[in-house]
Amino acid sequence: QQVWALALCRGDANASYCLTCLDQAFQDLPNACPYSRDSTIYYDSCVLHYSNIRSRPGDDTTYNPTLPLRNNVNATAEPARFQRVVAALLNATVSYAVTNSTRLYASGQADFDRELPKVYAWAQCTPDLTPARCRDCLAVNIKTWAPVFTDSIGARILGMRCSYRYETTPFFDGPVMVRLAGTSANSAAPASAPAVVPNVLTPAAAAGEGRRRRPLAEANQPCMPYPGYSAKAEDIESVDSMLIDISTLRAATGDFAETNKLGEGGFGAVYKGTLPDGEEIAVKRLSKSSAQGVEELKNELALVAKLKHKNLVRLVGVCLEQQERLLVYEFLPNRSLDKILFDTEKREQLDWGKRYKIIHGIARGLQYLHEDSQLKVVHRDLKASNILLDTNMNPKISDFGLARLFGRDQTQAVTSRVVGTYGYMAPEYVMRGNYSVKSDAFSFGVMVLEIVTGRKNNDCYNSQQSEDLLTTIWEHWTAGTVLATVDPSISSSFSESDVRRCVHVGLLCVQGNPADRPVMSSVVMMLGGETVS
Repeated sequence: QQVWALALCRGDANASYCLTCLDQAFQDLPNACPYSRDSTIYYDSCVLHYSNIRSRPGDDTTYNPTLPLRNNVNATAEPARFQRVVAALLNATVSYAVTNSTRLYASGQADFDRELPKVYAWAQCTPDLTPARCRDCLAVNIKTWAPVFTDSIGARILGMRCSYRYETTPFFDGPVMVRLAGTSANSAAPASAPAVVPNVLTPAAAAGEGRRRRPLAEANQPCMPYPGYSAKAEDIESVDSMLIDISTLRAATGDFAETNKLGEGGFGAVYKGTLPDGEEIAVKRLSKSSAQGVEELKNELALVAKLKHKNLVRLVGVCLEQQERLLVYEFLPNRSLDKILFDTEKREQLDWGKRYKIIHGIARGLQYLHEDSQLKVVHRDLKASNILLDTNMNPKISDFGLARLFGRDQTQAVTSRVVGTYGYMAPEYVMRGNYSVKSDAFSFGVMVLEIVTGRKNNDCYNSQQSEDLLTTIWEHWTAGTVLATVDPSISSSFSESDVRRCVHVGLLCVQGNPADRPVMSSVVMMLGGETVS
């Protein structure tokens, strides 16, 4: 059989970043949608589609699978005028893209008011479309989705053929192509301009559209120093004391033999090895294309080396020789939670007792990171594949490549580079870049519900499939039928009270308002107690 593919990067992405994004897409799409013959994976900066049906250049745009995401913050001042500004800006940006750009891409900016000084937008189509088809594609998207977004201060529609986005903060690189002054933007939009109508954020949207995966779009971007943290001399010395020479690691891994490879991601590959003393290790070999420097890496290692808890993966050592950057961790024979939980045969290894132990262990590890360690750390990339399991199925949180340190009194931070996996990321992080211990709590809640049900929250879109996981569980919870959501493979072994407790905790953690989510010390207490309030 033959396979046809379509790949497109956002118009402001440079060649290097475009290649990195698409390389990650080609790795992740077959894993995210292993049984689909027609799949699309969306990133913030690129999109990849493949199908067993050939799509001719410039073909009909009626088939344009989309991923809609809305910013859950509304414009509080003059929402009607705000929607007119958005409508005018989108119309102007689309017009510029189809009339002045051979790439069918444009970015725009409009003035608004003191509270929200600027509104930014971009629109883009695949370059094989004619300008007329591009305009039609974007018009259909805006007409379809604008009623969902009303006075929201931001939204994005990522489509296979065409996409658009608007926000009140800058989110694209490069020059602004379209500028609307206050007088132009504030004037009444044409009658044909899209209107925007209110909608309540559903659990699917809150999770970043649960059926699609948001891979690590910035996996190979430079790792910035941790806010408020700079490795001291003694910290760097502690890292130096953990150095392992390259010859030892080459011998341990059979010179990084393919037969010893455990897996591969955007950061590089992981190999199993055995040290001379017999200790089994997992060696993470960072990709040479990664821009992270040695000093930044030492700074990260100085942080990770300070974190010691039975539910965190232990760092054994590091190698920084011969242009290699190797992180050495303890080897965990059962590998990652997702490899067992989402495997139709292996999942039976996880009876209810083991699943409950895994949930409780992850919660304790997060409590340590957020509240009990000498450092306050937000992980930012919690998901089933980053939970490793030892011989006894005890969970250990891994992969601190995206982790950030917080000051003791700091409650949240903001980033312009949103990284993580759709389905696990909190809505305030997806749309505004705000992250905190409460965004970690959201990711934890998603994992709890996945562990109970045996279902992925970021399953591929399938028109035959029922609603996303969070919506399904919420509906069963309100109907009093939550036990019907339990993974059938453990239907004879679970405790009804424990299942209800875990589902309740999971739903508390995935609430849309971060302030309503519990801190992890409360979660640990609720999981160990008799009641959940």
